[in-house]
Amino acid sequence: MKYLDEFRDPELARKLFAEIEALARRHWVIMEVCGGQTHSIIRNGIDQLLTDKIELIHGPGCPVCVTPLEIIDRALAIASLPNVIFCSFGDMLRVPGSEKDLFRVKSEGGDVRIVYSPLDALKIAQENPDKEVVFFGIGFETTAPANAMAVYQARQLGIKNFSMLVSHVLVPPAIEAIMSSKSNRVQGFLAAGHVCSVMGYWQYEPLARKFNVPIVVTGFEPLDVLEGIRRLVIQLEEGRAEVENAYPRAVRRQGNVPAQKMLEEVFVLCDRKWRGIGEIPASGWELSEAFREFDASLRFPVGNIHTQESPLCRSGEVLQGIIKPNQCPAFGKECTPRKPLGATMVSSEGACAAYYRYGRFAS
Repeated sequence: MKYLDEFRDPELARKLFAEIEALARRHWVIMEVCGGQTHSIIRNGIDQLLTDKIELIHGPGCPVCVTPLEIIDRALAIASLPNVIFCSFGDMLRVPGSEKDLFRVKSEGGDVRIVYSPLDALKIAQENPDKEVVFFGIGFETTAPANAMAVYQARQLGIKNFSMLVSHVLVPPAIEAIMSSKSNRVQGFLAAGHVCSVMGYWQYEPLARKFNVPIVVTGFEPLDVLEGIRRLVIQLEEGRAEVENAYPRAVRRQGNVPAQKMLEEVFVLCDRKWRGIGEIPASGWELSEAFREFDASLRFPVGNIHTQESPLCRSGEVLQGIIKPNQCPAFGKECTPRKPLGATMVSSEGACAAYYRYGRFAS
């Protein structure tokens, strides 16, 4: 616990709170991009302990939450097929589709399995040559290298009964979409440290210049988050808009170059729909032509699925930082973890799940 405890020191936290309060002379709106940071903020009460001059709003940094409803319904359709073993990380099983979720498909007889790595799914494919094994490949840049490696190895090993349903999304286009929106209120960003550990932070520098917005790469422990906020407040008060790295123990400017080369080989950029937000140009990855044979959306006849979100669910506004979860009229009423209207209520990184779990019912 040593390397965690030192970033949870209450005395250091008090000093950071005091310094932020002394630095902030104006009201500033800061968005944390990552859902893991959202949970750290709400769990530790950071937003409540900050000076009133600092307002934290939550961004679209939960990959489960932004996976479009059409992709969820495609996953459900594929998982329901009799000759399919459908593999997924556990956090996708409760995400609601139009009519059911993967847990319901499993209870109805579908062979749905929780795995801890896409390579586990590849091993299942090797062990079950008479079955079609499909891995649900979602996430931001963090999970993409392992998914790319699984597809790469499937081709190298000649495994024909393995495929992947891909729904990868990218952080920089999301930041650009938020800053370009007429409803935007964000004045500074806490960038996700784990994403930047893969991709580096050089690609945020053009965004900082274009929108005159400071971006600080930040970790996930309480002191990480507070240090990120402190650095943003300094920049905002000084009128600067730069990219800073407050997570040097894990992040370098260039990122993980071998991982980036694997991603460039296996994936290509594509337009991607974000659940509750809509389509963002060049904001996702799909399998490149060389690996297209492993694309589950092409291997199975599920391309013509059309969906409609619940009119009660306002998760799209939550994901854009327009409202807080407890400002949605359905929060804690029609929408609960046992009966969710949207993914933000059941994902382990969802903002609505954080507010419900830690009792933030009053707006």
